[in-house]
Amino acid sequence: MSSIRDDYIAPWWTYWLHNFPHVNLNFQPIDNTFTPQDQNYQQSLIFLGCVAAAGLGLNLLCLAIYLSCLCCCRKDEDEESKRPNSCCVTWSAVVAGLISCAAVGVGFYGNSETNDGVYQLTYSLYNANHTLGGVDNLVTNTMGSMESGLKQHLARLDEIFATRGDYVQTLRFMQQMADNVIKQLLGLPDWDTAKVDLAAVADQTAYIEYYRWLTYLLLLILDLVICLAACLGLAKQSRWLLTTMMVFGVLTLILSWASLGVDLATAVGTSDFCVIPDKFIMNQTKDLISSDIVHYYLYCSQTLPNPFQQSLTIFQRSLTTMQIQIQGLLQFAVPLFPTAERDLLGIQHLLNSSEASLHQLTALLDCRGLNKDYLDALIGVCYDGVEGLLYLCLFSILAICAFCAMLCAIPRAWTHIASRERDYDDIDEEDPFNPQARRMTTHNPNHATNVHSFCSYSSSMGSQSSLHPPAAQAGSNAPVSEYMNQSALFGGNQRYENVPLIGRGSPPPSVYTQQFRNRYSPSMRATYLSMTEDQIRHFGNDFQA
Repeated sequence: MSSIRDDYIAPWWTYWLHNFPHVNLNFQPIDNTFTPQDQNYQQSLIFLGCVAAAGLGLNLLCLAIYLSCLCCCRKDEDEESKRPNSCCVTWSAVVAGLISCAAVGVGFYGNSETNDGVYQLTYSLYNANHTLGGVDNLVTNTMGSMESGLKQHLARLDEIFATRGDYVQTLRFMQQMADNVIKQLLGLPDWDTAKVDLAAVADQTAYIEYYRWLTYLLLLILDLVICLAACLGLAKQSRWLLTTMMVFGVLTLILSWASLGVDLATAVGTSDFCVIPDKFIMNQTKDLISSDIVHYYLYCSQTLPNPFQQSLTIFQRSLTTMQIQIQGLLQFAVPLFPTAERDLLGIQHLLNSSEASLHQLTALLDCRGLNKDYLDALIGVCYDGVEGLLYLCLFSILAICAFCAMLCAIPRAWTHIASRERDYDDIDEEDPFNPQARRMTTHNPNHATNVHSFCSYSSSMGSQSSLHPPAAQAGSNAPVSEYMNQSALFGGNQRYENVPLIGRGSPPPSVYTQQFRNRYSPSMRATYLSMTEDQIRHFGNDFQA
């Protein structure tokens, strides 16, 4: 028998996945024919999941080594070394964010494609189940009407026509035709078992697909939320938020590897079915339905004979013969036996309904309906379904890359934030060049009193000539505390920004404060505070030059 198919061609990605190495847990190659009930074949699919688990272990090991090296080999960073590390963290976060957004987009598309394919499969299964159920109902109803309704009418007519042998002989012939119809109906395959199996498969598939779709939807949302929260933590420099996102990143990394293993195993198994689907269907139905009938529905070629044609033809001829006999009895027997008219009309109505059932049965048993459902199911699974699984595999790979980049960037960002906090803690609060110390000194009332004791102002308070330092200050060495008070005064108020320090001829603090802080370390500034006034004045003139 012919097995050439022109209406279905498996896509190229199913052949690519079908050629994947099929190895059982004992590392022995096995046949890649789709046999889900075979233990070795099941182990070959489990082996693909084990490969993903091994990849997860290797990935976590590499991350652990990287974090260990980062903790053990960390050095005290100066200003020049902070800049490239900060740039590296920024670019790592940008790359992780872009890859994560691309992964989420690919995941949404793949999840939708897979859902569409499975929906088309379940829709086709329900249609096929409805067709087979219709065939079963028509056969059952026709057989019931022939066995019970026709038998009752013939029994009453046999009593009425007891005196007419020819009429009784016609009733016997009609009973033989009815038995012949019942025999032909019994020769049709029992679709009830196949119908129940299709309905159960469709219900179970729809149930599993709903939770699979929902699980991937939650995983995609989780990936997006973690990515956004990590970016927020980097922007806000929040150490606790970065630590929390790092923990969730490791969890999502594990889920991504798990989804990759499940999707890959499912895609390979489905591709094995899609490459040779007819062989699997024939093997599954060989104990239920004749192979000729299954082949007729799978290929539905014009060259293939209809296996039900002979039964349907005999059914039609038997009904036609019975209708002719009833017409003769209505024409010749009713004038003689008026009481027989009711039963003869009942038989005629039964034969008419049986003929209508025959036409419906002929249409339902035609291969075109079931073959269309079969092809729709194949296209839904092998095209949309497997393609969606491949996109979900790509999503898992992109998510793995994104979270690896994020897990590598977060510890460096955490270290960078910690180093900045240490630098702020190292600033001397008594440093006259510390802006925070100047603000504290400006708002201190005790210091304000000391400032008024050293300085007197005119009403203008705006020009250098209006400031008259006390005479005692011209020839004596002012202590360092007085200089700090004066720098706090002129450094914290813009009105005295252009006024030189009292009695020194030095430029205002704002001219060189920032340059001094950028050039010299806290230890050098402490040395500066221990110098005398003459040394300070000499140092300031050299710094200004």
